[in-house]
Amino acid sequence: MMPYVQGFVLAVPSANKLAYIDHATKSVALFREFGMTRMVECWGDDVPPGKLNDFRTAVQAKDDETVVFSWLEWPSKQVYENGMKRMMEDPRMAEMGEMPFDGQRMIFAGFLPEMDDGPRGATGYVDGFLIPVLPDRKEAYFAMARKASPMFQEHGATRIVEAWGDDVPAGQVTDFYRAVHAEDRENIVFSWVEWPDKTARDAGMKRITADERMKTPPAEMPFDGKRMIFGGFTPILDQ
Repeated sequence: MMPYVQGFVLAVPSANKLAYIDHATKSVALFREFGMTRMVECWGDDVPPGKLNDFRTAVQAKDDETVVFSWLEWPSKQVYENGMKRMMEDPRMAEMGEMPFDGQRMIFAGFLPEMDDGPRGATGYVDGFLIPVLPDRKEAYFAMARKASPMFQEHGATRIVEAWGDDVPAGQVTDFYRAVHAEDRENIVFSWVEWPDKTARDAGMKRITADERMKTPPAEMPFDGKRMIFGGFTPILDQ
């Protein structure tokens, strides 16, 4: 299990896709120098609108923008904190040029993985989730996740990660709390499922929906499913 993950959601002008990939690619070496072990950037592909909230409203995406779901993996929280501090002080950050997206609407936070099932490596498709969970429902939530994980892997998923909010800042324009309409005391779960490719994901999700085990949910869901955000993403960078 990776000891720490940094999660991001942002809106990128669709016309800036190649510029965004170039910008992210140039940052990989710098992040690795300060301790990061993996960077994954995923371009919105199957991002449905929600009745209450969704990935697009989370970052106030405009009609000509695409949602990006991204994460960085770190060997420990201490390495993450020290690495981010050193990087912000590094003059090379200023040399990377203007960001090809509106950074004020980017949401980001640090998370502690409570479940990391499956091997780490290149992935062909990602389902991303943001979920509001009360601290006193934390154990029930992760018990449910651990029960569901083998079923997802049985139907083709290669890795399932569930991470608990640890360093989740409030933003001036957007943040994770507003994204899921978090209520008093609710924390954020940042989660994703990795698949070999979109075809495997579509077939796997169809089988999961039809699986008899899905028809016997917990007597009480440990979170408000109406405020859960989810979507499918295509990796554009995995280093």
